[in-house]
This record gives sequence, structure tokens and C-alpha cells, in this order.
Amino acid sequence: MFNAFERTVAGRYLRARRGERFVSIIASFSLIGIALGVATLIIVLSVMGGFKADLLSRILGFNGHLGIYGAGAPLTKFDETVTKIRAIPDVVTAAPVVDGQVLVTDNRGTNSGAHVRGIRQEDFRRLRAVSDHVVAGSLEDFRGEDAIAVGVGVAGRFGLSVGADVTLVSPQGAATAFGTIPRVRTYKVVAIFQVGMNDYDSNYVFLPLEAAQIFFQKLGSASHIEVMVTDPERVAPVTNAIRAALTGTPVQVLNWQQANNSFFTAVQVQRNVLFLILTLIILVAAFNVISSMIMMVKDKSKDIAVLRTIGAGRGAIMRIFLMCGASIGVTGTLVGSLIGILFCWNIQTIQGWVETVTGTNVFNAEVYYLTHLPSRLDWTEVTEVMAMALFLSLLATLYPSWRAARTDPVEALRHE
Repeated sequence: MFNAFERTVAGRYLRARRGERFVSIIASFSLIGIALGVATLIIVLSVMGGFKADLLSRILGFNGHLGIYGAGAPLTKFDETVTKIRAIPDVVTAAPVVDGQVLVTDNRGTNSGAHVRGIRQEDFRRLRAVSDHVVAGSLEDFRGEDAIAVGVGVAGRFGLSVGADVTLVSPQGAATAFGTIPRVRTYKVVAIFQVGMNDYDSNYVFLPLEAAQIFFQKLGSASHIEVMVTDPERVAPVTNAIRAALTGTPVQVLNWQQANNSFFTAVQVQRNVLFLILTLIILVAAFNVISSMIMMVKDKSKDIAVLRTIGAGRGAIMRIFLMCGASIGVTGTLVGSLIGILFCWNIQTIQGWVETVTGTNVFNAEVYYLTHLPSRLDWTEVTEVMAMALFLSLLATLYPSWRAARTDPVEALRHE
């Protein structure tokens, strides 16, 4: 498509001589703008994708993919229901759970609200999002009526360690002639976990199922049944199968997509808005390419006239300036892609380096849902960003190249 003569002339125009530095500087700024836009877009998309994937895995790992709730009443014959659910294909596990809100307190007078989750020891072991992240103690002691497992946030707030006592207070107490008396019970910490999400680490505690039933006065019943499936993305067929298996049983089936739809929709909308805003950076850089190319055409008008007089056609002139503009766009896109990919691969190292140099925590777990900055590089998205940048930069060279091809050699050489 481009012969040796056209490539030589285009390369010569890209190498500025004395007196032509200004045009070269403008072209360099255009290249840097495209590179920064591409790199920023790749980094933001990978971080948003990693944030969504990491958040989804932690939420699903902690709460389950499906929830089976009693229709207006607690689940009483939950063991029979669990047996039916476990017999359904694609169901990994099903566990009865007792949930409730409490006030956590200690001897120093420190008080804080918390969410209690009662679960059997064997089901707690299958909850890998928690059982694989026990930082102190052991789940071997998670049994009986006085055992409790707490998150690192709760342990830090109350100064708890393994073997320490912590008191739970339930506002739903017993009614007496003197009013409602809250239920109070002291438990011994047997394990401390760190899920990695501040919301869970600072607000959740676990009790054995029987202990939770006694504390919340739900003997023989469960709040709901949590179900894990093999593929969370294909949860709808399993939901229908569970409804069919539990026909006649007054239950309500709620999957994770229904429970978290608004949250993940908001994340996706934010990601799309960021993509649109950062695309404007590349668009601005493309306009810089147009301005730099127009200035180059104006500066090279005499050269264009000479080339036309010695036999170069309009197509050759247009291809020469197309190569000049394309070189800026291609180089900027490749450099930006390389910067973005390397940044995503080393984002944890860069975060640690910034925290060490500045002495600050750039990703505070108390503000964000996660304890680290996630990144998931999607090569399809990288390819799309590169293709978009190349398209915009090549589109920006069309008008200046067409204008160069339309240059009249007679008018250009009239005053020479």
C-alpha cells in the first residue's frame, strides 16, 4: 500500500530539523496524550473489573448463591428441606442458618451493633470465604453453647483475643410485668477471621447453630437456608429446580442476582461512565493530532508543491501524511497499552511503594469494601481500547491528509 518513496518522505517529515521543532513538539504532545489516555483507560477498566469480580466472589462466598426463606414464618423442618435441596443437580451444599441483630459489649463499657449468624460446624468449614481465612484460633472448638467466632474488626474494636469473653445483648427479650428484659449471654472467642471485606470483618460474628437457636429463642427452626451452586452465573435453572422440588412447602427462593441487582447495576453504570469520560481524553489527543498535522501540512506546502511538480500524485501525497499521522497514533497506542498492562500487573507493588514513600494508607479498608486494590486484566477490553484509539487517531489524519493532497503546486510556489 505504501511504497518505499512514500515511507522515506513520511519518515523524513517526522524527524524535525532546526526551525521545525515546534511542529515536532506538538506531535510529541499528541503522542503523549494518546498514550496517557489509552493507559488510563486500560488501568481503570481493569481495576473496575477486578473490583466487581473480587467483590462478587467475596459476597457470594460469604452469603451463598441462593437463599431459601420461610413464607411468613421461620423454617421448622429445615433438615428435610436441606436433604431435598442437596439432591438437586448443580447444588454444592445447603446449610441452615439463624440470623439476628445484637449489641456486642464488654467489661469496659464498649458497645457496638453486630450481625449474628448461627451455623453448624461442618457447614462453617464449607464456607471457604471465612473458614480459609481464620487468623487466630481454630474451628475445632466451634461447638457447644458458649463458642463464638468474630471478625478482625470486631476483635480490634473490643480488644479480643482467642479465649476472651464477649457479651451479646438481644433487644428481643422476654416480656415481664416490668417490661421487656433483653437477653444477655457471654461467649468465649474460639476463632478470629479476616474475610477481606471491612463490612463483614467489622460487623459479623458466628455462633454454633444450636447456640444461636437458644439465644434467639428459635428452637427447632432456622431463619433461612443458604445454597451454593457449581456455577453462580447459571443460578436461574437451579432456582427453578428448587422451586419444583419444594412444591407444597411455603418457602421463598431468592438468588444472589435478585438480592444484589441494584448494587452491581450501580457498579456497571459507574464503569460505563468512567469509560465514556476517559475516552474523551483519547478524543482530545486525536484533535491534537489534527492540529499538529494541519500545521505540518502548512509548513510543508512548498515541499508538497515540489513533489507534485516532479510527478507525485495526490494519492501519494495523501498516503505520506496518512503515514505521519498514523505513526503518531500507532506509537501512542502501543506505548499507552504497554504502560497500562505493566501497571495492572504490578498494581499491588506500586500501591505498597506509594504507601511506603508517603506513609499513608491509599486504600483504607474502613472506607472501601475491600482491603486491597484489585485488578483483573481483560484482554478483550484491552484489544477494544487499542482498536478504538487506533481508529480515532487514524480518523484524525484523514482531513489533514486530504488537505495536503488538494494543495495547488502553482499557488504554493507563486511567491517562491
